[in-house]
Amino acid sequence: MRSPLTVAAAALALAVVAAPTPGAQAPADADAGRRLAQAKRLLDRAPLIDGHNDIPWRMREQKPRYDFDVFDLRQPRPAPFHTDIPRLHAGGLGGQFWSVYVPGTLQGEAAVTATLEQIDAVQEMLRRYPDTFEAARTAADVERITKAGRIASMMGMEGGHSIDRSLAALRQFSRMGVGYMTLTHNVTLPWADAAMDAPKNGGLTKFGEEVVHEMNRLGMLVDLSHVSPDTMKDALRVTEAPVIFSHSSARAITDVPRNVPDDVLVEVKKNGGVVMVSFVNGFTSPEGGAFFLKRKAEQTRLKALPESTAAAITAAMDAWDKANPGPQATLSMVADHIDHIRKVAGVDHIGVGGDFDGMDTVITGLEDVSKYPALFAELLKRGYSDEDVQKIAGRNVLRVMRTAEQVALKLQKSRGPSKATIDMLDGKAGPGAPAATK
Repeated sequence: MRSPLTVAAAALALAVVAAPTPGAQAPADADAGRRLAQAKRLLDRAPLIDGHNDIPWRMREQKPRYDFDVFDLRQPRPAPFHTDIPRLHAGGLGGQFWSVYVPGTLQGEAAVTATLEQIDAVQEMLRRYPDTFEAARTAADVERITKAGRIASMMGMEGGHSIDRSLAALRQFSRMGVGYMTLTHNVTLPWADAAMDAPKNGGLTKFGEEVVHEMNRLGMLVDLSHVSPDTMKDALRVTEAPVIFSHSSARAITDVPRNVPDDVLVEVKKNGGVVMVSFVNGFTSPEGGAFFLKRKAEQTRLKALPESTAAAITAAMDAWDKANPGPQATLSMVADHIDHIRKVAGVDHIGVGGDFDGMDTVITGLEDVSKYPALFAELLKRGYSDEDVQKIAGRNVLRVMRTAEQVALKLQKSRGPSKATIDMLDGKAGPGAPAATK
């Protein structure tokens, strides 16, 4: 919840913007201003919780790295930044899972080290801006922090490569405040298949299932964005707590492997989980599927070249992307994904996961973190109730967090930390990718 001064300032700004100019032509939608004001009030009460923001990686990419003196988030940040404190306040954000992503090209100890550096950056951000951010571990923390007018801050690891096949590493990351782990990023692991890579395991291996069980025991949310449909189904089969998709949309609308098929949406409803709809162009526009296949074919061609190297492929794909801009999505298309998930799974199983600062191109109408109210105003226009809006904004995620906490307390009474290893459960190195060199 925003402070009274912040609310008053926002109301004054809205009044100035909405005030008609004498003699000016009336807007086509006379109720647009009213719905936007209503959306802002609802987000203030919900609170609004986003499932995925990549500002830590954006800060890593800058020179110097992670320098909040040079890249001060209190100041409006120009492109390519989507996130800064003024725009977070304007967007009404109450809680954020900050992604501590590292690319799947990093494996073994290098992935663990890079993840630690990402966590350190989030902790430094919270230390630098204590009037804006506060660390949250539980649903009760989120509610307390938002009522005090600050942004409740959690962390999510984007890919199981961050733990280097070590459940002990998973436990330590949990102790550092990591609230969820995406089982894979774009690279298939020895114990889990990714959506954007060739399958090698048929979903989760036995060790992959043990990772899910240990996450349940720790109270870490199991995140199924980026994983293959088989991995989604295996995780939903074995989990003892609700899952999340921290930034995914509906595959029936945009047929790309990163999105959630209808049969999985049905299982998410049974599980009590939440799909947090993303704001990524290629996963939102209905034309995104054809564009994805075109891009994937070019990537496959480059990999097959005799002189192919990782650096050469990256450079060539960067050039290809500049020459082949993808389909442009709109805010209305994001709402279409929400409509579809509501139809299949129900309004209790929807959230938002913008993926801001984790994408190069943005959706028209959702260009940065200040734009959340516009999406919820669109949902009001489509007939969503006040209660529906507040559920999608954050109350559904809070319910999932509470349930996961209750499951963890129960499991901790019945079993201790898992001592399993991938060699023990799957055989040496598992059936997937080869073991990382130590």
